[in-house]
Amino acid sequence: MKLAIIDYNAGNVRSVLFAMDRLGINAVLTKNPEEIMSADKVIFPGVGEASTTMAYLKDHRLDEMIRGLKQPVLGICLGMQLLCDHSEENDTDCLGIIPQHVVRFRPKKGEKVPHMGWNSIQQLSNGVFDPSLENEFVYFVHSYYVEMGPYTTAVTNYTKPFSSAVQKDNFYATQFHPEKSGKVGEKILRNFINI
Repeated sequence: MKLAIIDYNAGNVRSVLFAMDRLGINAVLTKNPEEIMSADKVIFPGVGEASTTMAYLKDHRLDEMIRGLKQPVLGICLGMQLLCDHSEENDTDCLGIIPQHVVRFRPKKGEKVPHMGWNSIQQLSNGVFDPSLENEFVYFVHSYYVEMGPYTTAVTNYTKPFSSAVQKDNFYATQFHPEKSGKVGEKILRNFINI
């Protein structure tokens, strides 16, 4: 099996590469469209800022390539947000693959942004989840979130319930970082690999 991790100067690509190595998966970190399109599975990771990243993807013609992928694709954190229609982060039009919106946390008194640390996932459906993962804890670090909608496959509560995972067709995505979520994250990554 060939797994490609899209390389676009995101902050967490190395940790995703190491996570794949721990699972015994030979992954390639690449921005070469032909290499990505020929992979059996693709991971679209991300730590960064939406508008700068979208500009980079467009400059390198990776935006259209990502939209055209037919194999299973896993977006992580910013990668999940960029799969959506629009982000409030610098008023950014995203890839438009998943018709949901990305908004900023508006914390009440005593609540901090970014949402950082361990939190649980609930209301799991399809995608990269199985029933044993209900209420398990995974690692988050983000200031923006995907609103609840028809493509939500996991829910987490921080200031309000939000989509901690989404799926549409062959595109799967998690707001949390499975590569930093211990055994639970490894199981989710393995579930993706086994799709």
